[in-house]
Amino acid sequence: MVKFTLAQLAKKLDATLQGDGDIAVSRIATLKSAQSGQISFLANPKYKEQIFTSQASAIIMRPEDAQDFVGNALLLDEPYVGYAKLANIMDSTPRPARNISPLATISDSAVIGNDVAIGPNTVIEDGAVIGDECIIGANCFIGENTTLKTGAKLWANVVIYHNVVIGANCLIHSTAVIGADGFGFAPNDGQWYKIPQLGGVEIGDGTEIGAGTTIDRGALDPTIVGAGCIIDDQVHLGHNVIVGNHSAMAANTCVAGSVNIGNNCIVGGACAINGHLTICDGATITGMSMVIKDISEPGVYSSGMPSQTNREWRKNGARYRQLDDIAKRLKAVEKRLKQD
Repeated sequence: MVKFTLAQLAKKLDATLQGDGDIAVSRIATLKSAQSGQISFLANPKYKEQIFTSQASAIIMRPEDAQDFVGNALLLDEPYVGYAKLANIMDSTPRPARNISPLATISDSAVIGNDVAIGPNTVIEDGAVIGDECIIGANCFIGENTTLKTGAKLWANVVIYHNVVIGANCLIHSTAVIGADGFGFAPNDGQWYKIPQLGGVEIGDGTEIGAGTTIDRGALDPTIVGAGCIIDDQVHLGHNVIVGNHSAMAANTCVAGSVNIGNNCIVGGACAINGHLTICDGATITGMSMVIKDISEPGVYSSGMPSQTNREWRKNGARYRQLDDIAKRLKAVEKRLKQD
């Protein structure tokens, strides 16, 4: 277990040290559960009182929160960002693979870069290009003519179809499927006639894709996810969706085909976005929302129903069913008032 002194961490985080710089810590913990030898952080003022009872050897906090604190601290204007950087420094997550397993099946025409690791039972097909320092876990599938750029990392059981480009330093979690057929069918005499999906998928550098997420290939042009995006678990992006750079999307969201989402957008969990819409840069859509028209101005948009007691919900549901009748009666009253 690697240990760091507070002086070392202050330098790495560009933080101001308060207290004993020789104190060593080896793990991060919550304020409530931290013990000696561990470091914690205060990002939410709601938990400030816990800094006075925490057993942590040091706490990352804002300078103003440390004015009445006598313990060891690393002072930063953004403690949560400091915690994120510290978590990267102390990350002990194992690698998905450590070498090229003899149990992997790699096409003779695939190009494998330097310092690549490939887990057992992984299949890499003809024409695939695996960049330097890529790590591919066990039981993955990399289709024909697919490219993984430098430093891409796949956990076990990821499926990437043909003609897909995965950007440098992307992280793709288990059971994600990238490049499956988009939902393209033409109605034909009471039946559905399948339209082959001839486009690919392009994922920008530094994007993270969560477990169980599916990103369909384009019908003709590629489906595109920009650089620096964070896509959570169980998200579905339909064919020819475009997601701009540094956008975030929470779990269980479904985006229908040909939606264009701008840069720096945030989409909450369990949202549904109708096809062929455009969402401008900087839009935030709160969880459980259904988007049925374009969003052209940055801001926060919502349509989900907040939770309430069952009694209130039933009562409001009954009122909703009466809404059309109430509107007609109101219109009639307004008409009579105008006549009077």
